[in-house]
Amino acid sequence: MRHGGRILADQLEAQGVRVVFTVPGESFLAALDGLHDTNRIQTVICRQEGGASMMAEAWGKLTGKPGICMVTRGPGLANAMSGLHVAQQDSSPLVMFVGLPGAGFEDREAFQEIELKDVLRSYVKWAAVIRDTNRIPEYVSRAFHVAQSGRPGPVVLGLPEDMLSAVADVADARPASLSDPAPAAAQMTALGEVIARAERPLLIVGGPGWNADVKTRIEAFAKRLGVPVGCAFRFQDYVDNRHPCYVGHVGIGIEPKLAEAVRSADLLVVIGARLGEMTTSGYSLISSPNPSQFLVHVHPSPDELGTVYRPDIAIAASAQRFAEALTGVQVAGAGEAGVAKWAGWLGELRRACEASQQPLPTQGGVRMEEIVRTVDELLPENGIVTNGAGNYTTFVHRYFRYKSWRSGLAPTSGSMGYGLPAAVAAKLAHPDRPVVCFAGDGCFMMTSQELATAVQYGLPIIVIVVNNSSYGTIRMHQERHYPGRTMATTLVNPDFAAFAKSFGAEGETITATEDFRPAFARALKADRPCLIELKTDVEAITPKTTLTAVRKAGPPR
Repeated sequence: MRHGGRILADQLEAQGVRVVFTVPGESFLAALDGLHDTNRIQTVICRQEGGASMMAEAWGKLTGKPGICMVTRGPGLANAMSGLHVAQQDSSPLVMFVGLPGAGFEDREAFQEIELKDVLRSYVKWAAVIRDTNRIPEYVSRAFHVAQSGRPGPVVLGLPEDMLSAVADVADARPASLSDPAPAAAQMTALGEVIARAERPLLIVGGPGWNADVKTRIEAFAKRLGVPVGCAFRFQDYVDNRHPCYVGHVGIGIEPKLAEAVRSADLLVVIGARLGEMTTSGYSLISSPNPSQFLVHVHPSPDELGTVYRPDIAIAASAQRFAEALTGVQVAGAGEAGVAKWAGWLGELRRACEASQQPLPTQGGVRMEEIVRTVDELLPENGIVTNGAGNYTTFVHRYFRYKSWRSGLAPTSGSMGYGLPAAVAAKLAHPDRPVVCFAGDGCFMMTSQELATAVQYGLPIIVIVVNNSSYGTIRMHQERHYPGRTMATTLVNPDFAAFAKSFGAEGETITATEDFRPAFARALKADRPCLIELKTDVEAITPKTTLTAVRKAGPPR
């Protein structure tokens, strides 16, 4: 006989869970008691439920296995919903457990009571409440299957307090056994034929289910054919950015030649990416529902295929099985040097990509283009870079060259505050890999309390805070649409270096570009978290644009 909390902990062990991120609550004390007796699961205490859920999402994104989060009802769940939204839009496997009032208080608007399933209907793949202790193994098993199958995503299970504390004699569920769909042989034959006929083929990669082996196979296929490859929005680490076939980031601030290449391509082979708003530049690069390009769309969920764009060849397959099948694809005219007729097409796009990576000078004492290139130069190839959202990220995505698999963690949902929790999760998952978080001043302050989590667990992450005392992205849009009428975007910030030291981390403030290199080198050798504050000019809003230029250009026509 075990109480529900111990049964739950045993199910997590059986599913191979290594870490649980939580802000503890009295509504799930029995679950915490169950975790007390396990020596296979580390319980990480976080400082706010939003940070905990983002850590769980980053864990899922980084490992391919569901990140686990436990929060309390009412305000706890409300805070944690930010991470659920990231997991939903980023197709990341996540299982969240929410403590609830006991059955005797249900539907009385008890203390912090919330109608879990109604609230989360549009946020998650599945939400349920476990009301019978005997069914905990069944529900947890289903949660792990749903979170990882097809298009991965978040699942939430409610845990009534009395259900958790009750005892039962029930067998544990076996680990989740997932389907792994493979492409049909006829589809791969057809793919080889359409590639051979194409004059301007382009691969776009992204989405769930990737790993280092998939990356290697896709890179080899592209090199064998000499076909250009672009990475969907915030999936830049899916291909080594130094690869001769890598032609850029199909996302915000897309290089103009690459944008035109997407429009003019006669064949798009999209492997895993959803072709969302950011990857398609507001659905303008590809016409909906019938693309002008011949579209081959590969995705593990058949429900995703045809959602926005009608594919000419729709392949429901996991990234792993599709990449394995590519090895046998025959393309007429492909030799050791690739298909000769594509050499000019690839060369033009590759040269444009390399040119876009050359730093353009910006104004101010601290120049972000030089900062990012210094990080690119000094960070080991297995280093991980995380970031949230804001105009500072355009410098990161433009000038940092992602080299190894899962060297980048960023939210396709555009959620601010993501970088620091993601860095904590990344360092817990890979203590042997250096981890660098880029965060704007507004972005950092949304989850800055999780610096305490990094200190508590001795995680030597590096946090680079880009401080221009502004919500820069919103300021830019205000200047564009309402020139000279900015409001609600100016920030008064703390001394970030002193703030970091108050947690027990190291802290430095940089006001000149040349001072960053030695500071970053010191941080790489540190045995504790380090924060480097960059005092930047608000005018240097993007790699190519100043606020003055935006203001002069006036509203878009």
